[in-house]
Amino acid sequence: MYGANGYTGKLIARMANEYGLEPILAGRNEAALKQMSGELGYAYRVFDLSEKEKLEAALQEVSVVLHAAGPFQFTAKKMMEACIATGRHYLDITGEIFVFEMGKQFSAAAKEKNVMLMPGVGFDVVPTDCMAAFLKQQLPTATKLKLAFAMSGGKLSHGTGTTMAENQGSGGAVRENGKIVRKPLGHKGMWVDFGLKKLFVMSIPWGDVSTAYTTTGIPDIETYTAASPKTFRLLKFQFLFNWLLRTSYMRNKAKQKIKKQPAGPSDEMRANAKSMVWGEVKNDSGETRSARLLCPEGYTLTAISSLLITKKVLRGEIKAGYQTPAGAYGADLVLEIPGVQREAL
Repeated sequence: MYGANGYTGKLIARMANEYGLEPILAGRNEAALKQMSGELGYAYRVFDLSEKEKLEAALQEVSVVLHAAGPFQFTAKKMMEACIATGRHYLDITGEIFVFEMGKQFSAAAKEKNVMLMPGVGFDVVPTDCMAAFLKQQLPTATKLKLAFAMSGGKLSHGTGTTMAENQGSGGAVRENGKIVRKPLGHKGMWVDFGLKKLFVMSIPWGDVSTAYTTTGIPDIETYTAASPKTFRLLKFQFLFNWLLRTSYMRNKAKQKIKKQPAGPSDEMRANAKSMVWGEVKNDSGETRSARLLCPEGYTLTAISSLLITKKVLRGEIKAGYQTPAGAYGADLVLEIPGVQREAL
């Protein structure tokens, strides 16, 4: 597991023993890895992804990599290339559209080596991908898909916050007629009944703009997350400032602010928080189907889902080339996570 000393990496490592797994901890920070090794009893390796020989030598020790070091737009390519070169399976916890699309580009090379590439084995995008697959089963003729998610309690980790900072000012994205199309961030908004509560949501460039198309073939896809109506209204003017938000100065200022916050939600906060997913499909005749999921808190879900999928890979349950979680393991994959409830509406 590369990036083991990050917030989510530590959480996965702490839970690994519950799933009968013994990861080799890896990353750049030797002091942090040594401390984790002492606490958890796992071996560790220290190297930078730019050190190709060290990276490939480390991969020779394992059969699957769980990559947890983001922002993945900067780290995924080197790790994917190393996995293909060494014949190792690749998993990561990204939610970045760019990384999913890059995985598709590497698919042919991965198939030649019988390697599976599966980005997005965490909250990004397991529950939403499974929702997309479930709704496609309910309405096979669907041509439009909307997915929304929200959190009740909890907070962002440094890693998630840093990824958001790196992408601030970049706008949004949807899929139209099978193609990814850039849109302003928050260009659409609506109210969604998540069951636990009714919330306002706005459009964002979530990973399912890429993955749900692969999983379902539905050509028109929009993704949303909870936001205050005030934030939604303010975003109508963001296009005037995107050039400024994209500067290194503003992105670095945002990252500095993130570093001053706690590394992520506490164990107590995670235990008391929930994540919620809603989805709707529609066909050209106007028929609709919708459903919702009630799930554990997002980082907890990420740790569990990534470990469950790692176990499947170690058992030989793989499909060579680029794969999505629900595409490889079905719409009910998310139901293997303790505490997940699905309701067809």
